[in-house]
Amino acid sequence: MVELSDEAIQRLWIHYQEMVRWNPTVSLVGPGTVDEVVERHYGESLAAIPLLDPKWKVVVDIGSGAGFPGLVLAAVNPELEVVLVESRERKCVFLETVIRKSALPCACLGARVGSTPPEGLPAEIDLVTSRGVSLLPSALESLAGRMNAGAGALFWVGTEAPDLPAGWTARGGVMLPGSRTRSILQVRVEGD
Repeated sequence: MVELSDEAIQRLWIHYQEMVRWNPTVSLVGPGTVDEVVERHYGESLAAIPLLDPKWKVVVDIGSGAGFPGLVLAAVNPELEVVLVESRERKCVFLETVIRKSALPCACLGARVGSTPPEGLPAEIDLVTSRGVSLLPSALESLAGRMNAGAGALFWVGTEAPDLPAGWTARGGVMLPGSRTRSILQVRVEGD
């Protein structure tokens, strides 16, 4: 279980309130009860906390959508510099609103990661996360030159792990609470 500070709880509450407010017009998350949203989205994001290496400082969250997991990780650990990469403009505006209201050290990059890294991506990356997007090996390869030594990646996956490019090695992971098939795959990345 992850213990949250009062500040983290306040940041997550701001995120939740904004998500409830924006969801009817932006479709951030599917319909569900409050308990389902908390368990499925916040719980799955918080499950990554024990997998974080204390040396990791710069995080790139690809396909951030409603901010899971990147915004949640930043709310709990504000020492992280998180870049939320989201290609849909309205979702990026939502993320920027939450960042401003919760005073998080994050940025939203309105872009898509493909075979070429988008402009504005950090020059050095410690951790790549992706919860709702299937990334092609070519997209991951495009990030390889920016990955620091000892860098990692966390991918929220179902029964099949993603194809990893050379230098990206699966190192285990954790099953997500309440699921028989979903897990967080932990990957080590050989950096320069």
